Formats: sequence, C-alpha cells, structure tokens
Amino acid sequence: MAGATPTRADMTTASCAQEDERRLRAIPQRSCFVCGQDNPSGLRIQYQEDDTGAITAVWRPALRWEGFLGIIHGGVVSTVLDEAMSKAVALQCEALTAELRVRFRRQVVSGGTFAIRGWVSNRTKRRIETEATLTAPDGTEHAHAWAVFLALPEAGSRTEPGQPAPV
Repeated sequence: MAGATPTRADMTTASCAQEDERRLRAIPQRSCFVCGQDNPSGLRIQYQEDDTGAITAVWRPALRWEGFLGIIHGGVVSTVLDEAMSKAVALQCEALTAELRVRFRRQVVSGGTFAIRGWVSNRTKRRIETEATLTAPDGTEHAHAWAVFLALPEAGSRTEPGQPAPV
C-alpha cells in the first residue's frame, strides 16, 4: 500500500538488518570506565598478565565507590571482576560477557588493598568460561566471580604467532 505508515515490526526488521550489516567488535579504548587511563571518572585499574596466563591487578577502592558507609558497592566489585575476566579472554579472542555471577564472601572496604585475578577456565567453540577473585593481602577471598563469554563471530585470534597479546 502506497503511503502506508510503517509498523513497529517493519521498523524492528529494518533496524536488525542495519545492525547485521555492521560487524560487532570488542575493541579496547582508553576511556574504559574500569581500565581506561583517559577516563577522569573511571577506576583506572592497571591489569597485567602473569606467568600463568591469568590477569592480575592491585586495587585500592575509594570512598566515592561506596554503596553503604565504608563498603564498596557490589556493582563496582562485580564490574572489576568482570573486567579481569574480560582481559583474560581478550588474550585469546574478541568476546563479550554473556552471563555473570558473583558471590560476595566478605565486605570490600574502601581504602583497603585488594588483589584481582581473572582467568579462563574452559573453552568450547564460541563459549568461554572464566573465573575471577578479589582477595585481601592475607589471601582472604572477598568475592569470587564466574562468567561465560561468547567469542564474536568471525573474530579471529587476537595475536599472530610470535607477537605479544594485548592486555
């Protein structure tokens, strides 16, 4: 029908088609809320790869990330752990978080010092299973996370043979 107004279904189909034309990417950026050094409001955590292939960092959470008095917001803790797992996955391929589960074992206090560690625990085709921990200097675990990442379609290896992996 000429001049007919497009329906919601027509608009959704057109939108999905346009999105399919663009390739989804997981490209790191310096403005990342967690690790970006150019984000003045961000956490600015510096992650690095250790000799086991895990990703590690030291984190000293600030007062501005508290949810309750003296306790860092659980969403911020979850985000920090998700980023560690994401960095571990990024050593292998481009992927995005599909599922995230966090167990809070002890409160994470502002001003404390914590070790973050994330690693890949299993991979089958596009599905990548990961874990991460947040521990105090005495080794006490304050939070543990599990996530499933999905490798992006047509996303190849992040590194060429003999080249260092991005962190």
